[in-house]
Amino acid sequence: MQRHAFKMKLKPGHETEYRRRHDAIWPELAQAIRAAGVTDYSIFLDRDTSTLFAVQLQDDPAAASALASHPIVRKWWDSMADLMEVHPDNAPVCIPLEEMFHQP
Repeated sequence: MQRHAFKMKLKPGHETEYRRRHDAIWPELAQAIRAAGVTDYSIFLDRDTSTLFAVQLQDDPAAASALASHPIVRKWWDSMADLMEVHPDNAPVCIPLEEMFHQP
């Protein structure tokens, strides 16, 4: 099991809508994430900077990385592009974070 953390950027003023959409996450998206071995997935918001901080546990980092090409993930990204900083293909701009400390 590997911990993976990254940050993304929410467009200011979209906090409520971002939370609403995640509260109603599509079952097929949640299933695809679980099927890729991603568990214990959390996203936190720094309201001062609109930075989203995400952390997840991955059984298989390669399978988790492959989610980027899954059709339901691509559809989700398209639906979220109006709320976040994204690349031209609507993939969110994700910046990996280096783990500096962990206490199990």
